[in-house]
Amino acid sequence: MSNTDLEIIVEDPTAPEDDSPSVVSTRTIEIIVSLILLALAIVLGFDNWRTGIAWDSTGPQPGYFPFYLSVILGGASLYGLITTFFARSGGSDTFVTRAQLRRVALVFIPTALFCLATQFLGIYVASFVLIAGFMRMVGKIALWKSLLTAFVFTAIMFVTFDVAFDVIMPKGPIESALGR
Repeated sequence: MSNTDLEIIVEDPTAPEDDSPSVVSTRTIEIIVSLILLALAIVLGFDNWRTGIAWDSTGPQPGYFPFYLSVILGGASLYGLITTFFARSGGSDTFVTRAQLRRVALVFIPTALFCLATQFLGIYVASFVLIAGFMRMVGKIALWKSLLTAFVFTAIMFVTFDVAFDVIMPKGPIESALGR
């Protein structure tokens, strides 16, 4: 057997099951995304039309270029809708399975909560909680390693942004109590 015949297979023990039921088809997602983009194009087109889409003595009005970009976006959305409706595929292609969606939610939900928590706790405390939580819950890393890594990263982020570059970052009650 030559070296080119060798195949290394690495199994992911946390990979989603192959027999997980489908949540939504690709065709459904294509239709939903096209409709959302079409609605966005209509709103942007109307708003830019209201702002002004003509030429005046000094050149184009403020809504001229954005209006035509929204027309292009609307046309592309309609094209996507039409091709999706007239496609020969029966729409049985799976876009996401239940197990895959669970893995996406495992990252998306904490990240969305991080964005919300940043408003109340500040970016440094929220970052500490997010990093430590991800390392512990998703990565199954030891608690002390998770806390230490989160602390070091947050401290580096604080020194870099707050001290060295004096960037205004969202602050929370802890920073206020420390006079920062």
